[in-house]
Amino acid sequence: MENEDVKILKKKPIFPVTPALQKYLRKYQREAKLPIGYNDLMQFNEAFPLMDKFGKDSLWEGPIYAQDLIETLHNGLKEIYANLKASGNLRIVEHKYIDKIEYCTFGNTHPFRIRIVNRLNDVYDYFYIKKADASRIYGLEMEEILSPNQVNYLVDGETLVEEHVAGIPGDVFTKGQLYTPEFNPTRIAKEFVKFNERCLIMLLGDMRAYNFVVQITPDFDDIQFRIRAIDFDQQFYEGNLKVYLPQFFKRICLM
Repeated sequence: MENEDVKILKKKPIFPVTPALQKYLRKYQREAKLPIGYNDLMQFNEAFPLMDKFGKDSLWEGPIYAQDLIETLHNGLKEIYANLKASGNLRIVEHKYIDKIEYCTFGNTHPFRIRIVNRLNDVYDYFYIKKADASRIYGLEMEEILSPNQVNYLVDGETLVEEHVAGIPGDVFTKGQLYTPEFNPTRIAKEFVKFNERCLIMLLGDMRAYNFVVQITPDFDDIQFRIRAIDFDQQFYEGNLKVYLPQFFKRICLM
């Protein structure tokens, strides 16, 4: 299915969190007092580019921090993870350490991606620290309310913390796994239609292939698929209706 490529004409600015939104976040326990914030992570001296497993630029960088900052940052990040996952119970990070801090200049909110590892079994997880953007927060909250997906996030002033949404990036799935013989194309098409409708209802724009992930769950009779958005920055902002319908982006033609 070929479609005319959709152009994003307006880059959305970051909107501050208003007192009314802050009150809402406090009421529904989305507000938290964090030990470190986004600006603390910005205190790196230099950074080096990170390559993916194929040797291509991943658009992420590895920030280099002064030695006297590293311990403070790592301890603060572990506490943030405990707040995000276990309401502040530090027991869940007793055997965990911060393995990587990565920085991206590509997205609107210039996120930091944190990799935390359990030293007992090498199981790892990711979470993100970003600039707090009111429209993104609305998108996260609407994803929780209007979709079958649960989203865990916290806000502290100008800092937004989000959990990692695991899955195969849409562009990787389309190129390498879409036509896997074991996959039922009807199930994939139905899930894409549902995802397309949710994006329109929530006015969730810019769903290029790298802005959603595909979750694959083997079941006893067939393989289940779920498509989840991971980008909420362009929400409500663009006037072109096609921006809110993933089917109009060439790079995500799943149908």
